[in-house]
Amino acid sequence: MCLQESLSNVYYVSSKTINKLIQVHDRIFCCIAGSLADAQAVTKAAKFQISFHSIQMESPPLVKAAASVLKELCYNNKEELQAGFITAGWDRKKGPQVYTVALGGMLLSQPFTIGGSGSTYIYGYADAKYKPDMSKEECLQFATNALALAMGRDNVSGGVAHLVVITEEGVEHVVIPGDKLPKFHNE
Repeated sequence: MCLQESLSNVYYVSSKTINKLIQVHDRIFCCIAGSLADAQAVTKAAKFQISFHSIQMESPPLVKAAASVLKELCYNNKEELQAGFITAGWDRKKGPQVYTVALGGMLLSQPFTIGGSGSTYIYGYADAKYKPDMSKEECLQFATNALALAMGRDNVSGGVAHLVVITEEGVEHVVIPGDKLPKFHNE
């Protein structure tokens, strides 16, 4: 995003294709919302701390430990930050996990969560369509539909769906261009 002012004109350029999924360790990602600069600063600091923790422990970090690092960074800087995070990943102790790290540093474990400006449009969809123990294909469809619905209603939500499948076997990136997303209403 770029804002440039001159004496007579104001130009605003925004990218709707930015990838809001940031890898903080091998099998741990954060989905960012809010101020991009704040989110980048926090995830950069978190990556360093999580990597250092992993070296000290001589093992990959737990997803909850990574989420806790983000929580501490958000809490300790709550007066300055305008960013929230969804932290998700897989570890050997608890398997797949999802955590919300909200503005101000609240940490909450959930089976699924949504966030960002587009999320206000899809709470009903997410509550109605989420079910435990979905297959990989069902999860991808659930996430794709949720993103498409949010993007269709929220003019600041992205135009490309970036998804990550995180399992014991590894990480798979899925990118769905805006013209390939499902449509649910006349846009």
